Amino acid sequence: MSEKRILLASLLKPVNDTRMYGKLALSLCKLPDVQVHVAGFSAPTPADAPANLHFHSIFSFKRLSLGRFAAQKLYWQLLQTIKPDLLIVCTHELLLASWWYCKSYSCKLIYDVQENYSLNLTAQDTYNPVFKRLLAKGVRSIENLLAPTLAHFFLAEQSYAQELSFIADRYTILENKFKPALNYSPKPTPAFIKPGPIKLLYSGTISGIYGIFEAIKFTTDWHQLNPQVTLTIIGYCAHEPTLLKLKQTIAGKPYITLIGGDHLVPHPEILQAIATHDIGLLPYQQNESTYRCIPTKLYEYMAYSLPIIVQYNKLWDDILSAHTAGLSINFNNYKIDTLESAIYNQPFYSNGVPQNVFWNSEEEKLVALVSQMLDTKS
Repeated sequence: MSEKRILLASLLKPVNDTRMYGKLALSLCKLPDVQVHVAGFSAPTPADAPANLHFHSIFSFKRLSLGRFAAQKLYWQLLQTIKPDLLIVCTHELLLASWWYCKSYSCKLIYDVQENYSLNLTAQDTYNPVFKRLLAKGVRSIENLLAPTLAHFFLAEQSYAQELSFIADRYTILENKFKPALNYSPKPTPAFIKPGPIKLLYSGTISGIYGIFEAIKFTTDWHQLNPQVTLTIIGYCAHEPTLLKLKQTIAGKPYITLIGGDHLVPHPEILQAIATHDIGLLPYQQNESTYRCIPTKLYEYMAYSLPIIVQYNKLWDDILSAHTAGLSINFNNYKIDTLESAIYNQPFYSNGVPQNVFWNSEEEKLVALVSQMLDTKS
């Protein structure tokens, strides 16, 4: 088979994104006779990437600016330069240009559905009610229009198979499971939380809907009971009003540390924080856009055998219970002294690190499917 070119592209995700690069691209580099290209938002490129993986940091603009529209031209120029045989689009915003390219040239198109974008827009409060409904309708219209022409869909969540009617039966579920680095080392199991210094962790996207302010209140309540309780917040906050409120809320609270906030934090730093903290917090607030999804950080915490305290959700509670990975609570109604006692009096991960949290199962599905697609294109 002659060498094939695969391009993975996203408008807003950085070129070193944990899914687009760290999982999809690195897995596809294992195929024989392929060159893998990753196009995305400008970010430092990993120095240890395989020789057959190439980065294109072609996007760099403020999220609400004309540069977001000009990026389409840059993307089209890149398509003309690389001339991919297989195109994997990781955002709805590049679907139209990608479809037109594949229609004009011999190229197959896969849509990596990382979020139910239309539902996110309507269920979350990022934009005003009228504007978000218009955006949601526009996104779904594009997806419905182009879906019949796409070769396949990757779904980051099992729930999308029921939520998205446009995918028909042409999909493969590739969950955001954990892909260990070379220095990966989980905590010994079973894990125990003992009285004394306790380091809490909130990692990943910083957002009101993901419970950042509930995490702060929870920490403050526990710190009053045990002054050795601290919280590290590590991640990026794209919403400036939320970031401003966050900084105001933690002002005067030296037991809370913010890392990142106004800039992306390299994923290895987040994993290092997971490895060195005692409890991970997932205080997600009830919202239609998230309650059927499994947070990536849930897989990450479990891979490091980090005990977890999560907002009650039957899906997540079933996972925690199956692996004694943590406790489900109502972050808006709890008694911290009772909870503290429960945390001290039980082992976590009594059967070790669960093996179903790792990416290798998803990689097998990905590599087999893409290999078949490239073979049929020859």
